[in-house]
Amino acid sequence: MSQWSRHWTGIEIHPGAQIGRRFVIDHGMGIVIGETAEIGDDVLLYHGVTLGGTGKDQGKRHPTIGNNVLIGCGAKVLGPFKVGDGSRIASNSVVLSEVPPNATAVGVPARIVRIGDKKVSYADEVDQIHLTDPVQKTLDALTSRIEQLEQQLDRQYLEGLDNNYGFDGSAAEPAEKENEHAAL
Repeated sequence: MSQWSRHWTGIEIHPGAQIGRRFVIDHGMGIVIGETAEIGDDVLLYHGVTLGGTGKDQGKRHPTIGNNVLIGCGAKVLGPFKVGDGSRIASNSVVLSEVPPNATAVGVPARIVRIGDKKVSYADEVDQIHLTDPVQKTLDALTSRIEQLEQQLDRQYLEGLDNNYGFDGSAAEPAEKENEHAAL
């Protein structure tokens, strides 16, 4: 029966899913609700929403959606966790972990940007003035290494001057060495 309904409506609801009262699917094409999903009262889903599993879990594999939850079009809620009462999930978000009550989740992967009337601002926790520049850090490391190599070459050059580069004057001239090799 569920496959016949999916064919005609574009909505796939597993017969094992538990659905609360006043559940609304607005423009239902592409809705997927998994077997162990639980949906509370007064929930609104827009088209393209998936309440699915990740394939890693045994037993309960699908999300539990609280009461008065809105899930925007194209959102994917994947895994056996709870989406709290009064929460909102933005369109095309991919929710992979629990959403607290009265929160708003946005993005891929979704992050909480608001709880109740209070914004959750991760940017306020980041020092945006004293940032490390990774390119400058690499250039500094390369400059330091070049300086070390130049110092090493200078030392080797000075050591070579001190010992006449290993020549003590008794060594055979290059032409004599060639004649020795030819005789062998």
